[in-house]
Amino acid sequence: MTRPEPSNFAGFLSVAAAIRPQQPAIIVPLHRDNASRGGSAQLSFEQLDKDTGDVARGLLASGLRRGDRCALMVTPGLDFFALIFGLFKAGIVPVLIDPGIGLKPLKACLDRVEPRGFIGITKAHVARVVAGWARTSIQVNITVGTRLFWRGLTLKQVRQLGQSDTPFETVVPEQDEIAAILFTSGSTGLPKGVIYTHRILIEQVNMIRDMFHIQDGEIDLPTFPPFSLFDPALGMTAVIPDMDARFPARVDPDMVYAVISEFAVTNMFASPALLNTVSRDAVARGKKAPTLRRVISAGAPALPDTLQRMRSWLNEGVEVFTPYGATECMPICVVGSDEVLATRDLTDAGMGICVGRPFDRVDIRIIAVSDQAFEKLSDATLLDVTQIGEIVVHGPTVTPGYFRNDRATRLAKMHDDNGRLYHRMGDVGYLDEDGRLWFCGRKADIVDTADQRLYTEPCEGIFNAHKSVFRAALVGIGRQGAARPVICIELEASVARSDWPQIEKELLEMAAAHDQSSGIKDFVVHPAFPVDIRHNAKINRTLLGKWATKRLR
Repeated sequence: MTRPEPSNFAGFLSVAAAIRPQQPAIIVPLHRDNASRGGSAQLSFEQLDKDTGDVARGLLASGLRRGDRCALMVTPGLDFFALIFGLFKAGIVPVLIDPGIGLKPLKACLDRVEPRGFIGITKAHVARVVAGWARTSIQVNITVGTRLFWRGLTLKQVRQLGQSDTPFETVVPEQDEIAAILFTSGSTGLPKGVIYTHRILIEQVNMIRDMFHIQDGEIDLPTFPPFSLFDPALGMTAVIPDMDARFPARVDPDMVYAVISEFAVTNMFASPALLNTVSRDAVARGKKAPTLRRVISAGAPALPDTLQRMRSWLNEGVEVFTPYGATECMPICVVGSDEVLATRDLTDAGMGICVGRPFDRVDIRIIAVSDQAFEKLSDATLLDVTQIGEIVVHGPTVTPGYFRNDRATRLAKMHDDNGRLYHRMGDVGYLDEDGRLWFCGRKADIVDTADQRLYTEPCEGIFNAHKSVFRAALVGIGRQGAARPVICIELEASVARSDWPQIEKELLEMAAAHDQSSGIKDFVVHPAFPVDIRHNAKINRTLLGKWATKRLR
């Protein structure tokens, strides 16, 4: 049947409820040991649609209004979905910030966005009161769980206020009405609030469905919580895993196997760090995932060794797909594990990582690296095919800017002569002759020596090819333009430190064999690289560089 196109993102839920009313929309497996089933809490699409309507009505009765900004700090589960879709239905703007950024950055973000409402679990409210988050702007407090010494309502009371047998009339948004404010991870500075409209969210759903051929009735295991938001919109059942989403690398593989088996999971969204952990265990124990049709991974490129191990866990023909994008523009392009492994020789030779071809209606340009703001694309220097530069993107999911941060918006956005909006990704890369994009690292992580410019991914790819290296990271010591390049090495767990002298000798030989790495003479072993809070996959080279500076001083 032809799927209706909603104007409000929450409309996808109502469409799914009409098509498959009794299909489970959300399943939360109850605590269990990994050897036995422990039951689950769940809501069908019909039940979730009804509940979100009641929550929307209750939110408005509690004092929130259409257009109000409302911070949402609730752990993944039935209540999270009821609230996020209830907020969308009521036209209230959810503000989503990763709590892992720390208390001070959280306060700075909330003070800037000035939410009128705050919905959170008990622990979040304690932090709000103690740290003074948005003290002057918050007027409506709603607690998911036990309300302690602060005023406001509980979610149970909100549901009671909104209880009705009459379907809630979902808000029809204006064209540029803000749907949500999603904060970046802050991996390169203080997180910025990205403005989302309903149109952008709807475009994302349609692009994801079309690219991965997702069918109604599929079962998803979203180990990265923000992606779970798309599951009801895609007509997929979301099975919420029992794990600490802040530390995907520490996931219990047995939990993953048990959930996939019990619920016949067809799709899994996961960080490369989680895939590394699970794939190693699966290879060691001969595990298989017969029901999975695809794995989608984001946050950073998955290492080729991880993808090779995933092949043994997945059925033949099932791939790991890595969409390339950012909070400000997602997705842009996608690549499957087969193509990544087919181009591995080029990655090992220092050519960067292939991240695939752009989606329909996405235009990628490469400009000369610059810290200058450009109002027009024509003001920047456009580079030719195969030349490495800054990646800029136009497409249907490019967000308009950052909330109350004009400076950051000016630095990140530009228009072409036809008025089309482009986003500067903050990444460097190049387009090859076949139209594929190759990722070469973050612009902020470029190392300029006295003789040449070094990009992280091409240099690191050379050394990642060594069998004893889990991953390498390029950092620079000293000022740009005269920096001393250093390669930090995280060894495979099975490698003895006594083997390091021989490994270092081999790495020096590998460096000398490639023009771009021939000037690298320093290698240091680090026990465990600092990584981003959101995916545990992006290496924090700023912190690593400070460590290397002290180590080699």
